[in-house]
Amino acid sequence: MRRWLCNPGSDELQSSLSALLLRLAGGLLMVILHGWGKYGKLGADPVKFPDPLGVSAHVSLSLTVFAEVACAILVVVGLCTRWAGFVLFFTMCVAAFVIHGDDPLAKQEKALLFLAIYGSITLVGPGRFSLDHLIYR
Repeated sequence: MRRWLCNPGSDELQSSLSALLLRLAGGLLMVILHGWGKYGKLGADPVKFPDPLGVSAHVSLSLTVFAEVACAILVVVGLCTRWAGFVLFFTMCVAAFVIHGDDPLAKQEKALLFLAIYGSITLVGPGRFSLDHLIYR
């Protein structure tokens, strides 16, 4: 399991730079534009947030904040990148196909783009410019 979680993927310079660009763009944009605003809603009472999994609005918000803040930061620094990328991929699947499932494609666009980024990161790995690379090597 450790081999998959911490495997940095290809060691080639171009692949590692591409992975770094995907990680920085996908992770930082998620934290700054989406996660941080939701983090500010955690103390609100009552919590107003969709509950697509039927676990309560507060738990749904907490799980989303975990993904969009904590996992996005892990993706940026390249630590447990494949695991964090998969959590974000799953979160974006819920956003695109459950929350915005009946909406037009233009409304689903952001979630689908993030879904593609996190799916790529999960499959390709973080590259050599990551903490996973230091751990794995």
